[in-house]
This record gives sequence, C-alpha cells and structure tokens, in this order.
Amino acid sequence: MVRRRVLARQLRQLREDAGLTLEQAAPKLDFSVSKLSRIENAQILIDVHWVRGMLDLYDVGGNRWTELIELAREANQPGWWRAYGLGNNSYIAFETEARRVYDFTPLYVPGLMQTAEYARALMVAVPVARTPEQLDKEVAARMHRQHRLTSMEEPLELVAVVDESVLRRPVGGDEVLRAQLWHIAELAELESVELHVLPDGVGAHAALVSGFIILQFGELGEPDMAYVEHALGALTLDKEREVARARLTFERVLSAALDPAESLALVKRLGRR
Repeated sequence: MVRRRVLARQLRQLREDAGLTLEQAAPKLDFSVSKLSRIENAQILIDVHWVRGMLDLYDVGGNRWTELIELAREANQPGWWRAYGLGNNSYIAFETEARRVYDFTPLYVPGLMQTAEYARALMVAVPVARTPEQLDKEVAARMHRQHRLTSMEEPLELVAVVDESVLRRPVGGDEVLRAQLWHIAELAELESVELHVLPDGVGAHAALVSGFIILQFGELGEPDMAYVEHALGALTLDKEREVARARLTFERVLSAALDPAESLALVKRLGRR
C-alpha cells in the first residue's frame, strides 16, 4: 500500500512536469479522467502496463524508467500479512514499510511489544467474531511484526510511551502479565527500542483522551502518517497539519515520561513483584 502511494505520487508529479492536465493525459492513455485520478491517488492497483504507457507519454527513460517499473512491480506484490488473512488496507501494511514507529499506548502494551499470550487475551476480550483459526493467525501476525526490531535487513525502530497503569493491569492474569513485563524489559534493552513509562502521578496530559501511533517511512519519501485505534475501529491521518499535531502531542507526552533507564528499572521492579 505504501509503495503504491509512493508510485502514485511520482506518476502525478511526472504528469505535471510534462505540462499535462488530467483531462489532457487521460484520453492519450485510453483512460477516463476518473480512472487516472484514482491511479494518482493510489485508490486502485496500478498495472505495470499502465505505468509503461504513462512513462512513454511523459517522456521518461533511462534509470528513472527502470526504477518506476520496478516500483510498480513491488507495489503489486502481495504482502506477507495476506497469508494471515489480513487485508491490504490494514495498519500492518503501512507499518511494514515504516522505518520508525512512535507509539503512545495508554491502555495496553504496544502491539510490537506484546507476548503471544498477552495478545491473545486482548483479542479474546474484544467483541469481534473470529474462528479459532483466525485468532491463531492474528496472534501469529502480531508476533511476526516484532521480528523487524532485531532484523538487519529490514530494521524498524520503536519509540514507545506506555502508561504505568498498563504495567499493572493483569491482562490474561498475573502469570501472563509477569511474562509480559519481562518481555518488555528484554525489548527495552535492544538498540532499536526506546521505552518510556508515563508515571501515574503525571495526571492530566496532552494525550489523555486516546493513544496514537506515528509512522515514518525513511528513504521511501512517503510523508509521515498518524494512526488512531479506538474501540469501534481505527482512523488513518496523513494530512500534514494533522500529523504535525500528532508529533507535537507525542513530544509533550514524551517530556512528561520517565527516561529509558528509569522506565526499564520500573518494569523490572514490577516484574519481580
């Protein structure tokens, strides 16, 4: 999904650089104006043959032609998450292409830090109809996501702020919580993970209403994205003004949280209890 958005943005820029409007370019490509608009807004899969025709029309050649054709092929490849029964528009499709994740979670452990038992307990508690097989696949997909925190080929950095109350909430029972706390401690010692705990004593703060995630895509050049999950669904925000507000809110929450060393010490102390 992210690569499709990157490709769509570049194709739109090439059309504009060629001095063509949607109305001028569409008939030359045997497209309707609405179809070309959907392509440029990443609303549909982009066929490689369409891209070839567009590059010819926009007089693009050489290495640039090769790069965009390869990007089109990559954008059409099924993501690993499809094997787990998850759709292309799921959050995982965006996180998979991200290089850094900023996650503030006030009610439960962030997905990238959960144990399988903790994740299963959370999913069972949500009133969503799942077969046992679907539940197993969703848990497995969540565990798969964590591999990137230790990957050399596709590294992912995580900056997580967790509310202290989360570390005391016995999701799945005391034994599951104890194992979860030690798992958090192990992850917090990775170079790719920066953990901050927001103490109970902070009181009201900038993100008291809900948690949220900010994704950064590094060299892909895709603008940052914010993601908010709530009890009835989820919301993706990609307008710069909205994402800028999310960044500011995260910075304010981060400034009120414990530093990584203090946070790790607190997690270990609770784990020993």
